[in-house]
Amino acid sequence: MSQFKSQFLNLMVERGFYNQCTNDQGFDDYLYECEKTGTPAVGYLGSDPTGDSLHVGHIVPLMMLRWFQKCGHKPLTLVGGATARIGDPSGKDKLRPFLSEETLAHNIDGLKKSFGKFLKFGNGKNDAVMVDNWDWFQNINYLSFLRDIGTYYSVNRMLTMDSVKSRLDREQPMSFLEFNYMLLQGYDFCELYQKYGCRAQIAGSDQWGNIVSGTELGRRKYDVELFGFTSPIITDAAGKKMGKSEGNAVWINEEKLPAYDYYQYFRNIGDTEVGKCLRIYTDLPMDEIRRLEALKDQEINEAKKILAFEATKICRGEAEAEAARETAVKTFEQGIAGGDLPSIEVTSAEGLGVLDAFLQIGFVSSKGEARRLIKQGGLKINDQPITDENYFLRDSDIINGQIKLSQGKKKHGLIKLK
Repeated sequence: MSQFKSQFLNLMVERGFYNQCTNDQGFDDYLYECEKTGTPAVGYLGSDPTGDSLHVGHIVPLMMLRWFQKCGHKPLTLVGGATARIGDPSGKDKLRPFLSEETLAHNIDGLKKSFGKFLKFGNGKNDAVMVDNWDWFQNINYLSFLRDIGTYYSVNRMLTMDSVKSRLDREQPMSFLEFNYMLLQGYDFCELYQKYGCRAQIAGSDQWGNIVSGTELGRRKYDVELFGFTSPIITDAAGKKMGKSEGNAVWINEEKLPAYDYYQYFRNIGDTEVGKCLRIYTDLPMDEIRRLEALKDQEINEAKKILAFEATKICRGEAEAEAARETAVKTFEQGIAGGDLPSIEVTSAEGLGVLDAFLQIGFVSSKGEARRLIKQGGLKINDQPITDENYFLRDSDIINGQIKLSQGKKKHGLIKLK
């Protein structure tokens, strides 16, 4: 039996996206009325352009917005051209570094690309629209803002918000600049309500305080109920946040991470995370997901392959997903070095030390790390463990025009002759 009347909220619960809502029944009534009349509800997801690509950790609320659009509603993606100049203090111990105008412009272009992989943008009634809060903040008058917006905020209440309270509890300094962040995000929500009729904000659970700042401002200043809806923070079996791979973010944009590496991230998910990841990172129907997550032992690897393919298809397109899958099959199942593996090109293999080779291909961050892995038997050339850290590659190591480098069982790359 469905828990809600609206298609969207039932999907969110079934697929594991539901964490917290400012008013379950009110949001459900709003969505159901929109779905019944064919009038799109409007909801937004915000991202500050502090980097030039989103990563896997950002995909959870982005997939929520994707389902929001699939249910006939209209998504807004807000890039914080203004708020990035302050920096969200949530989960941070210090003030973010200030970014130049050129860096902000570059990062905003990168975020547009990331959003465009998951949402359909255009002029249709439920097509996504990109907005930038710099448009309304760049010429705002400070005294007017304090008078018109600041009067609706209680400092006592602000001090109880997690983004502030946790920082102060850790005795980490917080600048007055950062303290203003929730006012700006609250103002964003109300500005989007006035401009686009936006009544919902979708985000990760770490944004709850900032979201409530907007819903409370809407109620007090504009006498409207705005809704906040958050997803849980997705973690692996070890309790680590999804989206981090050996300290490096799993980036959405292809300039930051090859499709093969993106595919392999999901292919190497732990057995216990397969069902959760199929629900969240793919569009597969629930009947198929239930069938896949019920697989046991070696069969679970088939579910992981489907997860990796479907997740990569959404983010990088079907052709890239097919190429990544083919490379994985060649490398792991047929013992052939697939063409999409990470690679470096050299004019000659002679004289290239193994430490430098693994450093150049990006499998280690330092020669010290390479030495440790060699002692543990974790680095291989052409599938043979390296025993001498001072070994220099030779042309005799070349097989079919290339040399295969491996770190452990799951990370492979190639040295190719120019």
